[in-house]
Amino acid sequence: MKDFAGRTAFITGGASGIGLGLTRKLLDLGVKVAMADVRQEHLDKALAALDNRDVIGVRLDVADRAGFAAAADEVEARLGPVSLLVNNAGVNLFAPIDECSYDDWDWLLGVNLHGVINGCQTFVPRMKARGQGGHIVNTASMAGFLAGPNGGIYTTTKFAVRGLSESLRWSLANHDIGVSCLCPGLVKSAIYESDMTRPDALKTEATSTDPEFMSRLANLHQVGMDPDEVAEVVIGGIIGNKLYIFPHHEFREEMAEMFDEILSAFPEPGESDPRRLQFEEMRRNSYTAARRAAGS
Repeated sequence: MKDFAGRTAFITGGASGIGLGLTRKLLDLGVKVAMADVRQEHLDKALAALDNRDVIGVRLDVADRAGFAAAADEVEARLGPVSLLVNNAGVNLFAPIDECSYDDWDWLLGVNLHGVINGCQTFVPRMKARGQGGHIVNTASMAGFLAGPNGGIYTTTKFAVRGLSESLRWSLANHDIGVSCLCPGLVKSAIYESDMTRPDALKTEATSTDPEFMSRLANLHQVGMDPDEVAEVVIGGIIGNKLYIFPHHEFREEMAEMFDEILSAFPEPGESDPRRLQFEEMRRNSYTAARRAAGS
C-alpha cells in the first residue's frame, strides 16, 4: 500500500499509545480513521484532541466477536470500506506463568490473541470480496521473539500473533493484501494500567499485582519511544510491505545472539531417509514461492 488518501482505517486500542500515534499519522495522510477502544473516557479525550477530523470513536471489547462485527458494520456505513486494519489492542499481566490463574489466561488470550483473530475474521473476508487490496498490521512485541521470566502469558500471545501474521501474509498475497507484524519494545503508553480493563467475569481468580512494582513500571514507560515515532516507522513498513516492523534498533544484537543459539542447537548433517528429504525439499520450495509472492 502506497496511496493512503481516501482510505478507511480501523485501529483497535486506537485511543492511546501506539494506536493514537497511528491515528494522528494516518489522519495527516488523508485517511479516515475509526478508533476502537474499550475505554470510553480514552475515546472522548482522543476525539477532543483530534478536533473530530475524519475520525470516529467506537467502543469495543476486541474479545467480543459479535461486537466486532457490529463495530465493522457501523464504521463502514459511516466512513466507507475498511482497507487498512490495525489489530493493536493489548493488555499485560506482569507475573510469571506458574503464578497465574485460568482467569488470567482467558483475559490475555481474549484480548491479545483472540482480538487479532476477531479483527482478521471480521475484515479479511470483506477485503477479499471487494478485490481492492489493503493492508493489515498486527501488533505483537519484541516479546514475540524474546521470552523472559515475567509476563509469560503476554509472551505466549505475542508469539502466537507472530505466527498468525506470517501465515496470513502468505495466504493473502494473491489478493494484494499485505500483512505486517509490528514488534515494538518499550513505548510511552499506559499498558501498565491493563488491569483496569479486565472484565468483571474474569476477576474471580485474578492474579494480584505488586503496587510498588506497578508504580515503578509507570515511571519506566515514560522513557519509552514516543508513539508518533513508532507510527512513522509503521507507515514506512506498510509502504514497503514489510513482514516485520521493528521500531527499536537496540534489540538487534540480542536478536542475533538468539538466532545464533537456535542455529547452534541443530545437529550436524548426517544420513537421512531420502523420502523425508524429498518431502522437506518440496515443502521448502513451496514456502519460498509463497514468500516471494508476498514480496519477502
